Amino acid sequence: MQFKSEERSYYARAMIFVLVALVGVAYVKWIPYYAKAFVAQSHHAIGDSLLSGKAPSAPPPSWNAALDYAVVYIKSIWQALVLGLLLGSGIKALLPGKWLGEALGHAGFRNVALGGLFGLPSMMCTCCAAPVAVGMRQSRASVGSVVAWWLSNPVLNPATLVFMGFVLGWGWSLFRLVFGLAMVVGIAHLAERYAAEPVAAEPGFQPETPEGGFFLRWIREFATLAIGLVPEYLMLVLLLGAVRAWLFPVLGAHDGILWIVAMALAGTLFVIPTAGEVPIVQAMLALGLGAGPAGALIMTLPAVSLPSLAMLGRVFSLRTRLLIALCVALSGIAAGLVAMIAF
Repeated sequence: MQFKSEERSYYARAMIFVLVALVGVAYVKWIPYYAKAFVAQSHHAIGDSLLSGKAPSAPPPSWNAALDYAVVYIKSIWQALVLGLLLGSGIKALLPGKWLGEALGHAGFRNVALGGLFGLPSMMCTCCAAPVAVGMRQSRASVGSVVAWWLSNPVLNPATLVFMGFVLGWGWSLFRLVFGLAMVVGIAHLAERYAAEPVAAEPGFQPETPEGGFFLRWIREFATLAIGLVPEYLMLVLLLGAVRAWLFPVLGAHDGILWIVAMALAGTLFVIPTAGEVPIVQAMLALGLGAGPAGALIMTLPAVSLPSLAMLGRVFSLRTRLLIALCVALSGIAAGLVAMIAF
């Protein structure tokens, strides 16, 4: 009878987690993006470029430039970040650790594919997805499945593909989908094969009910995750907001391999909210940026950022994170070269 009682408790906690995930994602992502799709269809735009607003270039590096960007950025992502922290901590507090380990804990293409598929409905930006990736890895999901989940959120985001089609053209959406699939699967496979990550040290939820019950543990896990991730994350957002004029200099009719490489590197480092690359690239194309650098930005801006890579330092080694960043940058360069010919 005790065994059946514990089993019912596990399922009840899993249902709470699923309910929070569904309600949270619907409120933060699905409903707003449904409305935003009609805006994109009717106006062929979804807002001003986060880099410069209505101005032709980003402001010079300063404290005001840092603060202005941070305020705009945080207003765009704070709800999704809270949801990511809730889900990342909920994985450890509500789900038995062996469940996720059994479902996604083995290396191989199957778990990479499953991780990528599970990331599609949540549609988070790379930073808001990072706390969930941390929780997954600490609950013994494999490196490949975690990386695939983390990358598929921003890169294969269905809403972003729709926005991109209405704003930039459906050719760009197809371009993003094809290169995005290759990026997610390829980078996840390489990270799993060559990163040589040890099994995560923290085992996730234990069979015993912790003192105070699961709800108090969830609060403790949430606080631990937030304190460990958010301060460094905000500092890096301020830094990147301050120097965005250096990463993205005054634009004009620029194209060619050097600009493709420069934009691929800048896009890999810079941080944006979900679908932020769409108005950025739209503004840059209007100012004369070539298709090659634009293609590099379309692939690298959403995929990773310096803050999100730092957030994963709790579960991935520096070697793994450098490998992921390098692969994203190289993918952006390859995409830019193809875009220079195709568009």
